[in-house]
Amino acid sequence: MTQNGQRNTKDDTLDDDNNNKDLLQQIASSFRSGVEVKDRKYRLMTFKQCFIGSDAVDFMVSNGIASNREEAIKLGQSLMTELSLFEHVTRDHPFADDHLFYHFIDRGDVSINPVTKEKFQWSDYLDPSSSTSYSSGGMSLQPTLPVPNMEYVSPNDVHVASHIWPLDDHNLQLLDHVHPTGWKDPTSQNKYDLVVIGGGPAGLVTAAGAAGVGARVALIEANFLGGDCLNMGCVPSKSLIHAAKLAHTVKGNQAALADAGITIQGGADSVSIDFAKIMERIRRIRAGISHHDSAERFTKELGVEVFMGRGTFVGNSSVMVNGQTLKFNKAVIATGGYPSLLPMPGLKELHQMNTNPGNKPRPYVMTNETFFNMTEQPQHLVVCGPGVIGVEMAQSMQRLGTKVTVLGRSGRILPKEDDDHAKTIQDQLEQDGVEFRLSVTEYVGVVLTGNILDNGHPEMSFKIQEQTDGKKVYTELLVDAVLVATGRRPNVNGMELEKAGVEYDGRAGIVVNDKLQTTNQNIYSAGDCCSQYKFTHAADFMARAVVRNALFFGKERMSQMLIPYATFTDPEIASVGLYGKDLDAKVVPFRTFEKHFKDNDRAICDGETEGMVRIRVDAKSDKILGATIIGKNAGNMISEITLAMQSGTGLGTLASVIHPYPTTAEAIRQAGDLFNRTKLTPATKSILRGLIKVQR
Repeated sequence: MTQNGQRNTKDDTLDDDNNNKDLLQQIASSFRSGVEVKDRKYRLMTFKQCFIGSDAVDFMVSNGIASNREEAIKLGQSLMTELSLFEHVTRDHPFADDHLFYHFIDRGDVSINPVTKEKFQWSDYLDPSSSTSYSSGGMSLQPTLPVPNMEYVSPNDVHVASHIWPLDDHNLQLLDHVHPTGWKDPTSQNKYDLVVIGGGPAGLVTAAGAAGVGARVALIEANFLGGDCLNMGCVPSKSLIHAAKLAHTVKGNQAALADAGITIQGGADSVSIDFAKIMERIRRIRAGISHHDSAERFTKELGVEVFMGRGTFVGNSSVMVNGQTLKFNKAVIATGGYPSLLPMPGLKELHQMNTNPGNKPRPYVMTNETFFNMTEQPQHLVVCGPGVIGVEMAQSMQRLGTKVTVLGRSGRILPKEDDDHAKTIQDQLEQDGVEFRLSVTEYVGVVLTGNILDNGHPEMSFKIQEQTDGKKVYTELLVDAVLVATGRRPNVNGMELEKAGVEYDGRAGIVVNDKLQTTNQNIYSAGDCCSQYKFTHAADFMARAVVRNALFFGKERMSQMLIPYATFTDPEIASVGLYGKDLDAKVVPFRTFEKHFKDNDRAICDGETEGMVRIRVDAKSDKILGATIIGKNAGNMISEITLAMQSGTGLGTLASVIHPYPTTAEAIRQAGDLFNRTKLTPATKSILRGLIKVQR
């Protein structure tokens, strides 16, 4: 009741909900003890410790729990969906008044493979991973990637939490899925087959895969399920890039429109950018996708026991989370990574002001973890770091109307790419209006100037020292937004790894062998916390390998994975296998074949002639050792070459693959034609001419 005697319907509703849940719990306890649970057979399959749906309905009606069979069915469905008390043995049916088998979720086995007479294994459900599919002749086809300088970061630095803002309907929906406020941890019982620490891509795939083959799995996540990719990486960044491409098409590429016979009345100035709407769409898309990674889905649909909290090891085979001790046979550390701030005076303090804004205007000092919290468009953004994240966001923000300056130390962008390809990307960004300062020798300091700009952002003075014509010059940039994208570090501190006998380095990550096994033979690791290949798809397949190796005595090896990757600038750039500099370092002779899009009919029709296909093959055969594509949709095109390498298909064979005309993918086939022409030696040509003469 309220003070004036009126009924508080919200409080009463909450009380009713709590009472209903308590009653349901009581019914669940009675249900569990009352139904007959035993091993049952269906055709050639044996299902361990399960009960029959129609028997459960009989029990509820005969014991007065339900007044009739229809009510018993609804009650059983509530026990199954709301409490996740039990599930169908093959997860194919809801609760029904039928001769269907169900088992309680907290038991172990699901079923027995009728062929092997053993528990279903990962291989029964999934195709073999890449390490079993291609032969590299003993040589790994993984390139060497540049490693960010982490010497300035304390080896004991701990990632505390990420930050989601604003708390609108979309972000509230996101949080309900990936970090539900009312989440209640399950009660730990018995020993787990597998405990997974970390709910990003690697952790989620590990947990889902292991549970899918009958393992009893616990998943521990301290922050947001879905990890970096869903919440502040792949999903929101590609949504921003989409908006930027549309803006560039109608606003920044007027010459191309005019050439195609399209005119916008009033020109580029008549096109307006609603930045707040763009960011709102990003939040909406992210929230819509988030159910796939949600605690509810993993618990109710996949049978994983989800714990929301920070896991710390208390021994070689046990982890503590929220006061509960979880014992395990095997464990996987998949805690990912997080961005590091530069050791620049004033930067850390302003970053903290951004994540704890209060009522004052907040300075936009951001990493990728807070970049997508923006609601108002900055006037001048400075990006520290010319790597993948830096250049993708720099181009997008510039095309949306923000002045962007990119800072770096090495004199170039995208350090892992070939020099000419990196220059192509830089030239395009400069054409878009991005300014580059790539000879920074010192980040001197950043402070608030005291001015508030028209967009409501506090102005900042960002000072750097540069090397210009052999001299050191100090430069001041007046900005209202800073994105720090200078590298990521593994999230490995604060877990008491020492107590589990797991070796690690605060900057390099978890120490693993080629089977992704740590120095504790029963603990494995996957994803950014143990690998230089910090890609979502790499984490995915590392997780698949870990499940095989940890649960089924697998022999999957990290070094044999073939990992493509892409930078989603415009034009895109995508690579797989070894670069020329990697082959030179390994002293492997090779040949390079290139086909430029300026000679491709579809690219000419689309007005997208910048770029090429570059394929590197063994010097004595057509075996593909590596490839790079730069151009429109390069990220999609690289998969054809990845498949060829995976299956051992040579470049010469790709020439015989029929492609639809006109497509840019024809450039791959045409590169194969270039290779085949090298086999036409003078002797071969002479023989062919002779054969033609014989037929005249």
